Amino acid sequence: MTTANPTEASAGPTSEDASSGPAARARLLPGVPPALLIGVAAAVVLAVMPLLLDEFRLGLLTRYLCYAIVAVGIAVAWGRGGMLTLGHGVFFGLGAYAMAAHMTLAATPDGALPEFMVWNGIESLPLLWRPFQSLAFTLAAVVVLPGAIAALLGWAVFRRRVRGAYFAILNQALAAAFAILLIGQQHLTGGSSGLTNLPVLAGVDLSTGAARTGLYFTVAGFLLAVWAAYTRLMDSRYGALLVAVRDSEERVRFLGYDPTWVKASAYTLSAVAAGIAGALFVPATGIITPALVGVIPSIQLVLMAALGGRHSLTGAAIGAVALGTAETAFSESFAGGWLYLQGALFVVVIALAPRGLAGFAESLASRVSPVRRSR
Repeated sequence: MTTANPTEASAGPTSEDASSGPAARARLLPGVPPALLIGVAAAVVLAVMPLLLDEFRLGLLTRYLCYAIVAVGIAVAWGRGGMLTLGHGVFFGLGAYAMAAHMTLAATPDGALPEFMVWNGIESLPLLWRPFQSLAFTLAAVVVLPGAIAALLGWAVFRRRVRGAYFAILNQALAAAFAILLIGQQHLTGGSSGLTNLPVLAGVDLSTGAARTGLYFTVAGFLLAVWAAYTRLMDSRYGALLVAVRDSEERVRFLGYDPTWVKASAYTLSAVAAGIAGALFVPATGIITPALVGVIPSIQLVLMAALGGRHSLTGAAIGAVALGTAETAFSESFAGGWLYLQGALFVVVIALAPRGLAGFAESLASRVSPVRRSR
């Protein structure tokens, strides 16, 4: 069967995508790929941060960059694919707990068991933990485990044409169940206290200033790599097909394409980004608990992408850093009042800039440009 161009599935780019379309981006600097400009600018900014921030603030920025990786993945699934993912804390947690398991074993003397296992009466290392003695296995699990679960879940859900609010609720329920499972399996996960005291990774003492700086550059490098890879993919034929499925799934199906694999693959890519971010988050913070991967953290990750602009991968990453910075600043000044300020912030953003910071910046630039040309 001959299939039509996927871009024909919709009448044209929506207003949300206008700010991220090739025509709009081409106005930045003729002859130079916009993604290259953004990537170089981001790399320069990230490179100078260690010179401007003290060790504590640099550690906070490292944490925000981990959230930015998740936000980029959410922008792919939600912004481009139309899938509201309210359960990404699950995939973040899978990557985080996999890395934490390895680091816990690395910090445990040979022949001994982690302290929380001893407290729970465990006499030998559980079979589930034994593969995580290998760093190679752990790194593979960080990518494969979230990706495989997302692929299977996405295929099972999307083939039944579950979408919209039903898909969002399903994701939220998955996050709640995951947090409950972690708390209930105290002998395997540390329960509500999680896994803490993780000072060593690959034989490197993470408590030193040099190691913390190196970890920052590692996280920043992964953020740039994930952003570049996903941006390239979204600018390809697949990206056009994903947007077409979002705008008119039935019409894409009529043209001969299967929306199931298109949506499932985007959901998988988003989960992989979250798993990588979770694995990087653990050495950056030295802790992972169920409170960091449940329903509320999952919703906050979506809000980060919404603040920056869910239709823009760059905007989503900036939104994650901006929200994390705002949370720290407001929490230091108004202890206990951050949640109220956070709610007010999103009301303002939704009312004045529904396309997020990226959409607001694009609108502002489009207004300024004609004024300059008229002069």
